[in-house]
Amino acid sequence: MTTAQTTSKSAAAIDKARAEGRAALIGYLPAGYPSVEDTIAAGIALAENGADLIEIGIPYSDPVMDGQVIQAATTEALANGFTVSQVFDVVQGITSSTDAAVLVMTYWNPVVRMGVDEFSRRLAEAGGAGLITPDLIPDEASEWMEASDKYGLDRVFLVAPSSTPERMQRTVDASRGFVYAVSIMGVTGARTSVSTAAKDVVAAAHAAGADRVCVGLGVSNASQVREIAAYAEGVIVGTALVAAIRDGGVDAVAALTKDLSTGLSRSGLTEEEA
Repeated sequence: MTTAQTTSKSAAAIDKARAEGRAALIGYLPAGYPSVEDTIAAGIALAENGADLIEIGIPYSDPVMDGQVIQAATTEALANGFTVSQVFDVVQGITSSTDAAVLVMTYWNPVVRMGVDEFSRRLAEAGGAGLITPDLIPDEASEWMEASDKYGLDRVFLVAPSSTPERMQRTVDASRGFVYAVSIMGVTGARTSVSTAAKDVVAAAHAAGADRVCVGLGVSNASQVREIAAYAEGVIVGTALVAAIRDGGVDAVAALTKDLSTGLSRSGLTEEEA
């Protein structure tokens, strides 16, 4: 575990941000929306405007966790003929042009259908950092544990306000790179305020030994980023970025990323808050 930990691209990106006195910014984009080329261009724009890590989502026909904006985008990508193997082109397109850590977020079925080892190998070859797996729990992840160790990939599992102490501990122990804290129960989507439950989930993950916890679901502006940066190592933004690419293309993604990154600094916090 120690050796693999030292090669974690996600951990390195978060630690670099921490050394600069700020939280890391993680931006989400659905692969193939509006096209593969646009996803690559938007990913590069994210990295050039303040994002430390990038999540590339694989469009899925039954996205149980995604809100309306992301669902509409992934439905369009699938309608345009997006195939799972194209995600490696997206990852490679971004990693070859930026230093950002690029992870793939996916429901587990597409990975199983390709073959866990095959998928992991191709992701590593494309320069990917690892996988975020919303519907895979550590108890059922033995094949992924093996493949991620073999190819030096991060495995990011999710914890939520509903996670029991046992589940929290098991998830923290199984994760590599960071732990993904879901701030609210329910689907993704930009919200006017960030649930206070987020702070409790992060505290519970830290108490279970997590060194890096990133908060997602519901973050859409710099003041929400600032709020989360006070207690988490990373802030994840998805829906707002997808709406930006939908409404204004790559330029809008760049502008929003630049704005979001203004909320990352932890300077001015008391020692206790930081």
